[in-house]
Amino acid sequence: MKKIACLSFLSFTVFLIFLIGIPRTSQAQLPQQWSSAEILHHIEGLNTLGSVLYLAAHPDDENTRFISYCANELHMRTAYLSITRGDGGQNLIGKEIGPELGLIRTNELLMARSVDGGLQYFTPSKDFGYSKSPEETLEVWGRDMVLEDVVRVIRHFRPDVIVCRFPTDGGGGHGHHTASALLADEAFYLAADGSYNPKGLQGYPAWQTKRIVVNTGRWWKDDISVDDPGVVSEDVGAYVELLGTSCTELAARSRSKHKSQGFGSTGTRGEQVEYFEHLGGTMAKQSLFDEVNRGWSRVDGSKALEKSISDLVRSFDPKDPSRSIPALVGIKKSLAKLPDTHWAQLKVKDVDALIVQCAGLYAEARTKDFYAFKGDSLHIEVEFTSRNRDKVLLKALSSDMIQGSEKQSMLLEKNKSVIIDFSGVISRTNEFTTPYWLKKEGTMGRFNIDHMEDAVKPVSEPSILVHVDLEIDGADIDMDLPVNMKWNDPVKGESWRPFVIGPELTLNFNEENLFLLSDAPVMGSFTLTSHGGFDDVSIELKAPEGWQVEPLTYQIDSLKKDEERIFTFSVISSFAEAEGDITAIVNIGKGEQEAFSQTTIDYEHIPTQFILRPSALRLVKMNVLRSGGRIGYVPGAGDKVAEAMLSLGYEVHILNEDLIKAGGLEQYKAIITGIRLLNVDERLDAYFPELLDYAKNGGNLIVQYNTRHGLKAEKFSPYPITLSRDRVTEEDSEVHFLAAEHHLMTSPNTITQEDFKGWVQERGLYFPSEWDEAYTPILSWHDEGEDAKEGALLIAPYGKGNYVYTGISFFRELPAGVPGAFRLFVNLIESPKHD
Repeated sequence: MKKIACLSFLSFTVFLIFLIGIPRTSQAQLPQQWSSAEILHHIEGLNTLGSVLYLAAHPDDENTRFISYCANELHMRTAYLSITRGDGGQNLIGKEIGPELGLIRTNELLMARSVDGGLQYFTPSKDFGYSKSPEETLEVWGRDMVLEDVVRVIRHFRPDVIVCRFPTDGGGGHGHHTASALLADEAFYLAADGSYNPKGLQGYPAWQTKRIVVNTGRWWKDDISVDDPGVVSEDVGAYVELLGTSCTELAARSRSKHKSQGFGSTGTRGEQVEYFEHLGGTMAKQSLFDEVNRGWSRVDGSKALEKSISDLVRSFDPKDPSRSIPALVGIKKSLAKLPDTHWAQLKVKDVDALIVQCAGLYAEARTKDFYAFKGDSLHIEVEFTSRNRDKVLLKALSSDMIQGSEKQSMLLEKNKSVIIDFSGVISRTNEFTTPYWLKKEGTMGRFNIDHMEDAVKPVSEPSILVHVDLEIDGADIDMDLPVNMKWNDPVKGESWRPFVIGPELTLNFNEENLFLLSDAPVMGSFTLTSHGGFDDVSIELKAPEGWQVEPLTYQIDSLKKDEERIFTFSVISSFAEAEGDITAIVNIGKGEQEAFSQTTIDYEHIPTQFILRPSALRLVKMNVLRSGGRIGYVPGAGDKVAEAMLSLGYEVHILNEDLIKAGGLEQYKAIITGIRLLNVDERLDAYFPELLDYAKNGGNLIVQYNTRHGLKAEKFSPYPITLSRDRVTEEDSEVHFLAAEHHLMTSPNTITQEDFKGWVQERGLYFPSEWDEAYTPILSWHDEGEDAKEGALLIAPYGKGNYVYTGISFFRELPAGVPGAFRLFVNLIESPKHD
């Protein structure tokens, strides 16, 4: 993984119409040519009408086997509606949580859909973490708002069948899961009700879906049978000859895109039966798609069209796909005459894509830089190569986003590349590049979206689009090319990244939080990045009342393009405990303007992601007693606990197997294992005995939460512990002290009820349910209506030292700056030795 400081959010977008049926904002592959078999596969799909919507709560909830089957074997228009973007989950590949994790999972879903052939939708609802009831979920999401969101997608997509992943009776466990099914069930009826037309649904006419079912037969009904009332089955394990793979193999490759959740999958072959239980509408009797007309007979006047497509399939020449272009042009003309504009418009896009593919047309818009600002000049090269067809007419190039960008027509000759200079000035009306759902502060359960029409888009539009007007064999074809930076990497070869638009200067505070632990000043810093050359730049920091920041202003004579400078400041506060934010104003001679920070998320399995936010540094004044010293930290799946300890003045050493086995562990006051270390490190058995010996010899070994499945070590504790799925999701649940006089509760910080106020998202997760009597449970809490959970924090003396196992969500509370969580965690570190 490589982290790069730059600015944008948009993933590499599809080469517009080069992937049939996928909207231009969907994320897929960059320009590529289909094989003849793939072209024929898509031509066959022209004779299939019909659509199916899969619906669940999170990224990874979808059944990729079913999506692959519907999209590739049945050629149906298939989509997955994920109510959330997965921002409340955990991250197995890095430290991103919250909105950043949601952005990763959004793009993992889009990459999954680029494999299995589906479309992707979301709602503005947030994944706020594990919920134990649909009632709580719908209250946090805002029941009426999310219901309207689901109806909007149904009316926009117009499915013939809706398939829920989870049942409505709670069998799916998670409250989000059950809520997604309840919403789907109600939205099924409301989408067809023309009288249900709130403001956010204007422009989305009513749509009657034939049936809604539950994709059942998982843990809540493993004895399912087609003999059960209201149940039908589909064998989704079909082999798709033209693609050379089975739907289940495609599904595994799709599923494996969910890398942040560790869902790598191995493909299977052969029969794979899925079961579907009736929920509403017309009941299926033999097949899920009973009475769903998937042919052109559902559209008046289309009999000749269906024959034309069948004739084209029979006459297709795999050695020369361009011979199919005249027939495709004729099919396009027939589509224009149909009364059903919905299917006609969808199929015209498919036909246009096929004409382009049969012509072997390669088109890309590239630039040598990935960043520019409004009013900046931009040099773009647009390349065209018509590899299979002579005399393709390029009628015009244009862009609403670039001033002075209109280019005139030219003839493209067969297999001769043409590179057109498409330079201009970026319009000042363009918006900064950032995810549309992250532009404004939302609530706990919902993103704040300016324009609800954006809500049916998985991501925002590319920063710059070059519009292309083509004529191929007399057919007018329009396409939009997203502008990307392109370069040659000496190792990876041809490389791409999204082009972005941002401010002239970006200002990133170098600390996520600044913690003040006394009345002494604390130093902070920020990095100023210049994306152009500027003179007479001024920066002003804005601090809340009661916080003294020095200096507040910075005057800079000049900055070169791409120059970075680091500036420091000190902060003092006389408050005993308080919170506040430092913000910033920049001035480059155009008047004062709000400063923006840039966040980059760069992993190889998804395109580079960028987030632009107003620059801000959170200040937290708190009273935490600690003595300092060295801490060893063994990273797990990824968290920011080590950084939090650094902010308290501890010297933190990152440890790995080699360092642990080299000895010298006695230098550490405590050794802490990162979240889910026991689940992700295959080498755990090779060095964990040394960690246990460290505790036995007088150290403090603190093991943070892990899941009970997939443990990589047979022995991770000195005395038996049984992990479970027990968790407390109510972040304000009442706390009971089971061992109020224990040193974890008294030294060096006295822990009180006040320390458990202001927590975020949850108390903790995957607590032990059983433990040896050698352990002392420290506290108890529970969600409403449940039994007490006493395994969140366990400590046992071990030899001269201590072993701590905790499922408390320190990985959320410490980065959020919760003072009580800091005080409690310090007490774990400072536990005394035993004689």
